Amino acid sequence: MAVRHHLIHATPSQVWAVLGDGRRYADWVVGTSESRVARGLWPELGSVLEYTVRLGPWTVASTTVVRRVDVPQELELEVDSGPLGTARVAIEVRPWGDEALTIVDEHPLRGIGGTLHNAAVDALIQLRHRSMLARLANVVEEQASHAQG
Repeated sequence: MAVRHHLIHATPSQVWAVLGDGRRYADWVVGTSESRVARGLWPELGSVLEYTVRLGPWTVASTTVVRRVDVPQELELEVDSGPLGTARVAIEVRPWGDEALTIVDEHPLRGIGGTLHNAAVDALIQLRHRSMLARLANVVEEQASHAQG
């Protein structure tokens, strides 16, 4: 099971200010760049982000669809990684005192990622989540400090 958490030194609403801005997706999601809202109003149910994934010299266009949202607590996404398949990524934001405990839970759904899903794949996802949550915290905390100062 690929579940990871991170305590972000900001309020849940400050975390949602970043999660709710589709243009900021590439700022905190590892491997993505050039994110843009393709359909709907992000992060409303059914809205879609398009972005570029860079793998060394190669780039691949990818999409993410909002499958479930309960602002400011839960955001569930279906990430389409092309030939690798799709994955469910659930982000939960819980108040933790004056801060936000942010939990990411990811599971492959379809394609080769779903077929080959095992403990080794979960370990790789855990490493990616560690970096992704640290990046999210940096973006949120920097934005929060600019808003205060």
